[in-house]
Amino acid sequence: MFSRTSNPNNQYIFSTVLVVLISLVCFAFKEIIGYKVIAFILLVTVSFVAMFYRIVPTLLSAVLSALIWNFFFIKPYFTFHIGNTEDQFMFFMYFVIALINAVLTFKIRQIERIANEKESKLKSIKLYNTLLDSLSHELKTPIATIIGSTDALQSNAIMTDNQKEKLLEEISIATLRLNNQVENLLNMSRLESGVIVPRMDWVDVNEIVYEVIRSLQIKSYSQKIEVNATEIFPLFKLDYGLMEHVIYNLLNNAIIYTPQNSNITIDLSQNEDTLQIVILDEGNGFPEDEISFVFEKFYRLKNSRPGGSGIGLSIVKGFVEAQNGTISLENSVEGGAKFVIQIKTEVSKFNPIENE
Repeated sequence: MFSRTSNPNNQYIFSTVLVVLISLVCFAFKEIIGYKVIAFILLVTVSFVAMFYRIVPTLLSAVLSALIWNFFFIKPYFTFHIGNTEDQFMFFMYFVIALINAVLTFKIRQIERIANEKESKLKSIKLYNTLLDSLSHELKTPIATIIGSTDALQSNAIMTDNQKEKLLEEISIATLRLNNQVENLLNMSRLESGVIVPRMDWVDVNEIVYEVIRSLQIKSYSQKIEVNATEIFPLFKLDYGLMEHVIYNLLNNAIIYTPQNSNITIDLSQNEDTLQIVILDEGNGFPEDEISFVFEKFYRLKNSRPGGSGIGLSIVKGFVEAQNGTISLENSVEGGAKFVIQIKTEVSKFNPIENE
C-alpha cells in the first residue's frame, strides 16, 4: 500500500483513505484530546503520506485534512464557518503549515533519493577503480609472462630441452591464471545480472572433487590434498559446473595461501538430505575481524599479498546460494581456514561406483 512506486491512481485513493480513517479515530475521542491535538495528529498524517507518495496526492491529503479539521473539529461543528478570530487564524495557519509540511517532506525525500543515487554512483566508481587496480596486476603479470616466454622461444638463442620445457610450463601456468581471471569476471557479471539458473542434475561429488584436483596439477603445487568420504557416497542433485567452480576456487585459494608441503583436507558428508563439504587447510587462517567481509565483492584482506581481484570468494558464495546452499568460514582450532558448505537437495537412493 505505502510504496513510492505504486500506481499514481492508488496513491490518491490511499492518501484520502488514510486521512479519513485517522479523522474518524480522532472524531471518536475529540472531547478527550481536543481539536488542537487533533490538528497535530493530522499534520503528522500528512507528513507520513509525503514520505511515500508523490507531491500531488500529498497536497490533496494536506487540503483534505485542513477541511476535515475545520468541518468536524472546530466549533461550530459540521460547517465551514469558524466562530471566532483565534480559530480562524489557527485554521489559516494550519492550512499553510500543512501545505508547507507536505512540500518540504516531499523535497527532503527527493534530496535523499538524489543523495542515495550519488552515493551509489560513487560506490560503483570506487568498485570499478578497485577492480581496475587489482586486475591491472592480475592480467598484466600473466600476459607479460606469456609474451616473454614466447619471445624467448622464438629467438635464435640456444636453449636446452629443460629450458624450453620450463618456458612452456610458465606459459601454461600464466595462461591458466589468465583464463581463471577472465572466468571470474564473466561469472561475476552473470551473478550481477541474475542470469544464473542452476541446472540441477544427479552428480557424483567425489568425481567433481577429483576432477578439480587433476585440473590443479598443472600448478605443480607441493601441498597434499586429502579427500575423506564414506566408501559409498550417494549422488546429489546439483549443478555440476557451479560446484566444480566452487571447489576449484576454494582449493586454488588454499594452494596459494598455505605453506608448501602442508595438508589440505576435504571432508564430504551427508546429513539426511543435506550435503556438507568441509575444506580445511594448515595456513595462517583469516583475521577474526575480517572474516565477516571475505565473501563481499572486491574485498581483499588488509595484509594480503599483492595481486588478486577479491571476487573469487564472492563468486563461490553466489554459486552456492544459487543452489539453495550456504557457505561459512571460520578458523579451525588447529589453525588454518575452515570453509563449510551445506546444500539441502535431493539425494539418490542409488550409489555411484566408487571413484578410482
